[in-house]
Amino acid sequence: MQHLFIINPAAGSRDRTKQYKAAIRQVCREKGLDYKIYVSTAPGDCERAAREAALAGAPVRIYACGGDGTLNEVVCGAAGFPNASVTVFSGGSGNDFVKLFDDPKAFFDLNRLTDCEETEFDLIRCNDRLALNICSVGLDARIGTDVASYKRIPLLSGFRAYAVSAVINTIKGIAEHYTLEINGETFDDEYTLMCVCNGRYYGGGFNPVPEADPADGLLDVLLVEKVSRLKVLEVIGKYKDGKYKELPDLVRHFRTRKVTLRCDKPSPINLDGELMTAQEITFRVAKEKVRFFYPKGLVWEQKRTLQEV
Repeated sequence: MQHLFIINPAAGSRDRTKQYKAAIRQVCREKGLDYKIYVSTAPGDCERAAREAALAGAPVRIYACGGDGTLNEVVCGAAGFPNASVTVFSGGSGNDFVKLFDDPKAFFDLNRLTDCEETEFDLIRCNDRLALNICSVGLDARIGTDVASYKRIPLLSGFRAYAVSAVINTIKGIAEHYTLEINGETFDDEYTLMCVCNGRYYGGGFNPVPEADPADGLLDVLLVEKVSRLKVLEVIGKYKDGKYKELPDLVRHFRTRKVTLRCDKPSPINLDGELMTAQEITFRVAKEKVRFFYPKGLVWEQKRTLQEV
């Protein structure tokens, strides 16, 4: 078994390449692991490195050394390859995807991460791209994709950067016109935002659909009606904490395998924190899946009540 560590120097608020290398060398030498370290040099480089490792055909565990954006690239490179499994050795500004586990801090501990177990997760197909966690469009996408502009400012990492971006984009405007097709219904109106969830957390701690399950073969979609600037803070607060059921007149919840969105003009789409621009996009459960490994003993499945089964 080979262990490939793909380091993204651009992840997080500062370059952690030296710290990553030191930890990797120490742990892998102590455990006698066959390992390689690769440092990315440009956007898309992590995906290419992961795909090359998967294409080699030998069993490989690939560690995305960074945050959610780095994990997205590595997942896109390894998706669908039965010989490759992936994880994240956390070091980004949000580290949101792994918050679905009961101890997300374990992903900062390489000793624990190399003593692992594995599962298989669904992916979201967004036109010709893939996402693992959460996609969004509208106010939320503008906020999320602008976070990178603020996260390197001192004291503005994680949720603080998201909060600043939220205030600025709220001032710019709330709603836009969209046409959606979902579960045989068509919706044509102005909407504040739409999110498509495979995972549970994004944006530095937002948890819009707490019951989302990345292995159930379905996507959880929230569609938020147009709201005023005075109301948007209340709605975002409920949305952030997964309390969408408390706003039945403003937030619709769907569980589906596919949703098609049409915008009046090319618009920003958030894919796991990465920016995509499109005028028409179809989100669907991808035919590809990804093998994901995590520290032994962690739990990510939610306990279900008899009423939910």
